[in-house]
Amino acid sequence: MSVSHRIRIKNVRLLSDDHYILKATTFAWQRSNGEWQELERETYDRGNAATLLPYNLARRTVVLVRQFRYATYVNGYDGLLIEAPAGVLDEKTPEQRIRAEAEEETGYRLGEIKKVFEAYMSPGSVTEKLHFFVAEYQPEMRVGDGGGIASEGEDIEVFELSFDEAMTMIGDGRIADAKTILLLQYAAINIFR
Repeated sequence: MSVSHRIRIKNVRLLSDDHYILKATTFAWQRSNGEWQELERETYDRGNAATLLPYNLARRTVVLVRQFRYATYVNGYDGLLIEAPAGVLDEKTPEQRIRAEAEEETGYRLGEIKKVFEAYMSPGSVTEKLHFFVAEYQPEMRVGDGGGIASEGEDIEVFELSFDEAMTMIGDGRIADAKTILLLQYAAINIFR
């Protein structure tokens, strides 16, 4: 269902174009009752991204990463965030990007990958659409140490843990990253049944 007939863009102001793009937009929105309402919203455009959960079905394990995230720190999270590998597309296809990110961050060169869904993670202000993947890994697929790219500020710890422990970590708050929680929930329903 298209909503383009219900919106009239009045003004777009560029607030920042430093690392990503922040804009303030004034627009008229036609409400459900037919009345027009003028609103202003800021949008943060960091590009679309991809994320992946590496899993080993026979061993019932997953590979995750741990790293410092400044945005979570300033919001009260005083620890390294546990996440599934991920990265901004940067003009690559989601499949190309997630293969590269998986190898850069975890050291695994994966075989077959499967796209499982797409989702907007914070649609109230962030334009990013995230492409979600899963892939089975084997120990012999590890071709490097991972850890990310230091020149990009990445300092990533790679670790393997049991799927059951990862699920426990959601419940006790040690895993607090939404993309990782979604991928682990997908795995609980579709992989580790």
